[in-house]
Amino acid sequence: MTITKKHIIALLIILIIGIGVISVASAYSGTGFTHDIPFSKYRDVPNSKILNKFNDTGCHVEKTGVCVEVVDGDTIYLKSGEKVRFVGVNTPERGVEGYIASKNFVQKFCLNKKIGLDVDDAKHQDRYGRTLAVVIVDGKNLNEMLLKEGLAEIMYMPPSEFYPYNWAGDSTPTPTSQNTYVNTHTDKSSSSSDSGSYIGNSNSGKFHESTCKWGQKTAEHNRVYFKSRDLAISQGYQPCKVCNP
Repeated sequence: MTITKKHIIALLIILIIGIGVISVASAYSGTGFTHDIPFSKYRDVPNSKILNKFNDTGCHVEKTGVCVEVVDGDTIYLKSGEKVRFVGVNTPERGVEGYIASKNFVQKFCLNKKIGLDVDDAKHQDRYGRTLAVVIVDGKNLNEMLLKEGLAEIMYMPPSEFYPYNWAGDSTPTPTSQNTYVNTHTDKSSSSSDSGSYIGNSNSGKFHESTCKWGQKTAEHNRVYFKSRDLAISQGYQPCKVCNP
């Protein structure tokens, strides 16, 4: 068979599709960790008051940088372009209950501020190329703070210079396959069809009646479902001013 230009193009398309499928299949989807701390809990609390609850860290600042973006409660970007993954901890993924609270907590201490890093000497980077480190703010271990505030669970993945169980308080969540995971894709059909259900937007912090046009426009990855108005309010979500749930 003669190999033509069309054959080459077809093979290239198949190769590109195959690489895409492999990438999606191997993408990190989280452990399913979630918590019910309202994202407004720390909004009006001075940073100094929170920091005073914790002892100075024994970790050492090996490098510094300015945080320009907080992806979620355990991942940030520095001005240099470096992506940093908080070592030893795991916070809720985007669209999952607790995501906003953990992210806001990190933003409170890091965003547009100079922070310190104690890079994991045993394993500098994870498989996604993110720098693994303890993030240090005002002499405190922010990884430890997330754990003790219940905003993160322990994620110990040896080899690692750090042993996060040493940071943990008695109430610190630990990894378990029994975590309650608000999966927006699998819960959509059952939750949105209930007459008393509400759609929360994890990006805006608003919640809507299931029939509200603005609720329906919420992107799938930002959706969180609540079975009652009181539950949405208790999580710190604000009612939509259009549908007034």
